[in-house]
Amino acid sequence: MHPLFDRASGLTEFIIGSAIEVHRDKGPGLMESIYEWCLMMEMQLRKIDFVNQKLVEINYKGFTREEPLRFDILVDECVLVEVKAIQQVLPIHKAQLLSYMKLLDVPVGLLINFHELKLVDGVHRLLLPGSNQ
Repeated sequence: MHPLFDRASGLTEFIIGSAIEVHRDKGPGLMESIYEWCLMMEMQLRKIDFVNQKLVEINYKGFTREEPLRFDILVDECVLVEVKAIQQVLPIHKAQLLSYMKLLDVPVGLLINFHELKLVDGVHRLLLPGSNQ
């Protein structure tokens, strides 16, 4: 089991609650950047620790480099949140989130699509393979 899995699982409820509050206030139909900013402000109000960019060490066959990774929101170093405002979530969106989760070694990811009429229909929870075993 991933050492951060239990903490990450507990945090998802608070993150989703924050997203629901943003969606309740703003509704569907806006740009992703607006939802992302509002979600960060809501989490700040709720005193949830997060960052939205980070230098990541990339390793490949003995080579290493640092790369600035532009992800949406990393909550408490254990939940990666990808904000979308799109008609339909595609497999590539989930694949991108999983790739970022692997690079950051984050056990849980949330893909939140604010384009839905009911936000809960747009919440997708992803687990890093093996993180819950």
